[in-house]
Amino acid sequence: MDMSEIRSKAKEFGLTNVSRMKKGDLIRAIQRGEGNFDCYASAGRFDCPQTACCWRADCLSARPDGR
Repeated sequence: MDMSEIRSKAKEFGLTNVSRMKKGDLIRAIQRGEGNFDCYASAGRFDCPQTACCWRADCLSARPDGR
């Protein structure tokens, strides 16, 4: 997903000021809104059991700072 799609998804969850958020922070906020763990690009991402997560492929290739 590109940033415009991520921002659009964030707005669906009622998040505000999404244009100022970094990608990793924004995705973690969406994960919390979905009721999931906010684990995007975290240290334990390679052991993540959430195989159906829509962020999984991007998460596994992201740097630890979420970029």
